[in-house]
Amino acid sequence: MEQEELNPEIPVNDEAATSVSTRTDIELINETVDKIRETISRVIVGQEKMIDFLIISLLTEGHVLIEGVPGIAKTLTAKLLAKTISLPFNRIQFTPDLMPSDVIGTSVFNMKEGEFYFKYGPIFSNIILIDEINRSPAKTQAALFEVMEERQITADGVRYTLPRPFFVVATQNPVEQEGTYKLPEAQLDRFLFRIKIQYPSLQEEMIILQRSNDGSLQEIARDLEPVVTQDQIIQAADLVRQVYIKDELLAYIAAIIDNTRNNADLFLGASPRASLAILNTAKAHAAIHGRDFVTPDDIKTMCIPVLNHRIIINPDKEMEGYTEEDIIREIIEKVEVPR
Repeated sequence: MEQEELNPEIPVNDEAATSVSTRTDIELINETVDKIRETISRVIVGQEKMIDFLIISLLTEGHVLIEGVPGIAKTLTAKLLAKTISLPFNRIQFTPDLMPSDVIGTSVFNMKEGEFYFKYGPIFSNIILIDEINRSPAKTQAALFEVMEERQITADGVRYTLPRPFFVVATQNPVEQEGTYKLPEAQLDRFLFRIKIQYPSLQEEMIILQRSNDGSLQEIARDLEPVVTQDQIIQAADLVRQVYIKDELLAYIAAIIDNTRNNADLFLGASPRASLAILNTAKAHAAIHGRDFVTPDDIKTMCIPVLNHRIIINPDKEMEGYTEEDIIREIIEKVEVPR
């Protein structure tokens, strides 16, 4: 099978990375993260947890599903994240009539040369925003399976590799379900996080109104410039993998995942992909908070966004008003923390 590289990856200077201490590496990560945080916070008021989760996903090369009612800056935050990094960005609005070829591309016949060529779809970029992912039918959603998991597209026997980093941010509205298609479990499992966004507080709402009233919000958003390069993101992602985690904490992650599979309150437990997600995101969470080692608190913090879309509650528990987050919290309290 032929393979075509869309864009060559920017090499990481391994000698430079290994010549400095682990602490200096963490400082390099923090410098990158602080630039992104500071730039986005000029426009977005509050939502610090969502911003951190997006950065963690970017550093662990995962994908994010953002869930929340309309008008709480889901799409705007994803667009601002793309603006802070000097990377190509595409937005795809999912609609009921969207076809898989509209996403990944299609073969087009060139009459002048008498042969077919592949016309790249909008998925061929570094940062992809998929608005209202549940508005398209399963056939179009399935077009994302290969690209989200393997960072490649196979069309007409040719494999097209996407550039690194490749980061998908999808949004969906949990309230308005008319004309939507529920994401299958296999699709959900390909998202590193499901982030549930809440309304801003009263104080944050006042700040939003004040900034919008004096025009500064729109002006700042328009004038934002990239503050981080592709090379810096790739290097930071490579350094995150070097964050230290004790074997006892690996066993702790395994025990949490095992509990989801042997829990009377759950119909479906988490897969090994979930345990790997907790491991990688816990490392990133430690790194962006200035540590070169993972603590149990890093793991606990990552459990809810990693697991809340990978487990299914038993109908009896659901009728009692329990949510996925409630069950995950009970599991975290039940599993013994390593000393």
